Amino acid sequence: MSHDTYELKAEAREQVGKGSARAVRRNGKVPAVIYGDKQPPLAIALTYKDIYYKIHGGGFLTTVATIDVDGKKIQVLPKDFQLDPVKDFPVHVDFLRIGKDTEVNVDVPVHFINEDKSPGIKRGGVLNIVRHEVEFHCPANAIPEFITVDLTGTNIGDSIHISAVKLPAGVKPVISDRDFTIATIAGSSAMKPEAEETVEAAPEAAPAAEEK
Repeated sequence: MSHDTYELKAEAREQVGKGSARAVRRNGKVPAVIYGDKQPPLAIALTYKDIYYKIHGGGFLTTVATIDVDGKKIQVLPKDFQLDPVKDFPVHVDFLRIGKDTEVNVDVPVHFINEDKSPGIKRGGVLNIVRHEVEFHCPANAIPEFITVDLTGTNIGDSIHISAVKLPAGVKPVISDRDFTIATIAGSSAMKPEAEETVEAAPEAAPAAEEK
């Protein structure tokens, strides 16, 4: 399942717009907006240090959080964020308000296991990853931290499709009209056929000594 939830403290912002956002940043905070769940958007300001480490700590967009806005706790899922193109610090964050039945589309990382149990990779084949992430539709409170692809038994030329991956209940690929490929086991130019290896490995016969 998803990463452990966490809590952030925030202040409500009375004013919105570029001027207000700049003022928030000058005060060492990050402007953000909470929207969704059929409620009006709520403009807030977050502590810079807290949100910086959450964004750069991994799993930010797949982890449900609680934001304490002046004592009122709101469950949210980060949906988007903007970073300064030069200094890489956060300048704005969008949060989706999570209700009881909220479902979301999220990009979930793909993890591969048991490469050492793949005959194809052992022979010198290469794992060619087609999708490092897969977009899923799922309940907001049941987002997978990652999906796992087991490479046991895979051989040169094999393709691993989404249908081969065991998914948690309620988690469905957004692409539903085809059994798309996640990875393949490709041949490598460094590979040598087993027969050739046997021949090359055989010692050459020593030339007969010349009679004197």
